[in-house]
Amino acid sequence: MSPYDPAFDSLLLFDGVCHLCDGGVQFIIKLDPHARIKFTSIQSQLGQQLYIQHGLDPASLPSLLYITPRGAFIASAAVIEIARTLGGLWSLAVVFKAIPRPLRDAAYTFVASHRYQWFGKHDTCIMPTPELKARFVDG
Repeated sequence: MSPYDPAFDSLLLFDGVCHLCDGGVQFIIKLDPHARIKFTSIQSQLGQQLYIQHGLDPASLPSLLYITPRGAFIASAAVIEIARTLGGLWSLAVVFKAIPRPLRDAAYTFVASHRYQWFGKHDTCIMPTPELKARFVDG
């Protein structure tokens, strides 16, 4: 049985070789003790499949793809929706929706396009520890 149920869980597709993305996943895990958010790398078979299904090209500069029971979100909208899922003070991030999406996405794209240069990258996707394995889908 898969640890991911699309009717109840949210799934975050992230760049599995990016240090910044990996740090973000670790941060989310700490803030989500109820494991509402599951993870898969864009480089995984499922990640590639879902990425293409949502009109994104896994060979180009990857963007976060966050799939929830409420819908799919990319780039800055994904970040805001993740914060909403985490709840508490993080849900205040919805105020950033007041910024026009093209501006939010431009800032997101700027950071994303420099993430390897600024934060580095792994040679391969990192394998989750045994205690976190249930949080990761297909990979």
